[in-house]
Amino acid sequence: MATRRGGAHLHFFGLKGLEPKTAFSSCLVIVDEVETLHETFAQALRGAYGKTPVRGVPRITRMRKGQTRFTVVDPSGNSLMFVRRDEPQNDGEGSGPVSVLAKALKTARRLRDFKNDDTAAAKVLDGALKKADVGTEGERARALAARAELFVAMGEMPRARELVRAIERLPLSDSEREALQEPLEAIERLVRELGEAEG
Repeated sequence: MATRRGGAHLHFFGLKGLEPKTAFSSCLVIVDEVETLHETFAQALRGAYGKTPVRGVPRITRMRKGQTRFTVVDPSGNSLMFVRRDEPQNDGEGSGPVSVLAKALKTARRLRDFKNDDTAAAKVLDGALKKADVGTEGERARALAARAELFVAMGEMPRARELVRAIERLPLSDSEREALQEPLEAIERLVRELGEAEG
C-alpha cells in the first residue's frame, strides 16, 4: 500500500504471519502543525469505527492543547509518529522541577506523549500522589487530572470520576481552578470520543 498527503509519500508492504499487537515498525513524520492534523485523523477514525480508537489496534494517541506529537497505529501495528517541526528539546519545562509532584507530572507526560506508555505514566503518578506534602495543591490537582485522564483511557470511568470529585474538594485559588479548565475539558472530550457511559 502507498499513501500520500501533500508532499509526503508513505509506502508499506505486507508481512505474512505478522501479529499486529506485537508489531513494532515505526515511521517518524515531521510536520509543521499537529493539532489540526490529529483532528483530521481522529475524524476519519470516528467515521470508520464509530468512536475514536485509543486502545488496541488500530488506534490514535490522545491529544492535549500544546502537545507537540501524536501517534497513529494502523491495523497492521505500524506506528506513524507525527512530530511538530519546532518541538522544544526540553519538553517546554524550565531548568528543573522543584517538587516530587512536578517531577512526576513531567515524567508521566513524557511516558504518555513520547513513549505511548499509559501504564508506566499511571504508575509514576500513583507513586507521587500517595505521598503527603510533596507539592502545592495546584500541582496535586494537575496530577489528579492527569491520572483521571489515564483512567478514562484505560476504561476505568468510576475511578476517573472519583478523582475529578477529589479535585473539586481541593482548596484551590481561582487562578489554579482556571488552569485546570483545559485538563478537565480534555477528560470530557475523551469520554465523548470513547463513547464511555457516564452512568
